[in-house]
Amino acid sequence: METVTRSTPPPVLERSEVFLIGSLRVEGLEASYGGRQILKGITMDIPAGAVTAVIGPSGCGKSTFVRCLNRLHEVVPGARVSGRVLLEGQDIYAPGVDPVVVRRRIGMVFQRPNPFPTMTIYQNVAAGLRVNGWDRRRTAEAVERSLRMAALWDEVKDRLHQPATGLSGGQQQRLCIARALAVEPDVLLMDEPTSALDPVSTLKIEELLIELRQRFTLVVVTHNMQQAARVADRTAFLLDGELVEFGPTAELFTMPRDRRTEDYITGRFG
Repeated sequence: METVTRSTPPPVLERSEVFLIGSLRVEGLEASYGGRQILKGITMDIPAGAVTAVIGPSGCGKSTFVRCLNRLHEVVPGARVSGRVLLEGQDIYAPGVDPVVVRRRIGMVFQRPNPFPTMTIYQNVAAGLRVNGWDRRRTAEAVERSLRMAALWDEVKDRLHQPATGLSGGQQQRLCIARALAVEPDVLLMDEPTSALDPVSTLKIEELLIELRQRFTLVVVTHNMQQAARVADRTAFLLDGELVEFGPTAELFTMPRDRRTEDYITGRFG
């Protein structure tokens, strides 16, 4: 009698050998809060190894959208999500998927710098590594590597064990980026990462984004259309929870296909 062997499916959210690392596909994504619908059937492909900007007026659903990409929206009481978000072809909302694993693969940097106030610079970057059981040597290597990637190492290498709250606002934001990078995500989401920063710090973050896209998939929410034009490879325009237009940044800003996009980028509303 012939024996039939059945292959065991790979662990959920294991890195794919078929899809590009960090590639995302959103299918029919809808989100609500307190009974009010915020996102309305968004479908789009987010390319790996590129910067995707999300623009639109206040209240259009930009922040909710990126929070749905790593399952942060659902932690809010009264929040609901439907549709699919595929990371390298695997649905992060499928039954049995651990949200903690999702957020390790898809990191998040918020609008305002939020270093852990009772921790040193070193401890802030190492926080996620300790939880994952990394030993001291591996942790030290990862802290330095992450601070270098965040263009912060040279500024803090001599005060790693001082409080993180002693850093400037721009430095604190880069520290938060380093903390997110330390756990080696494939995707990094950023919700208005420079809105609370001065122009010099904003420029440093923008330069950092351009460098990081060589290693990571980046999704950046921004109110600043000039910033989107400077750093993004592709741009999505949201309006009233709908995806109005999505395409190469240069084309969207110079030859928008939808009149609503043209009206927004030319300042007729927003």
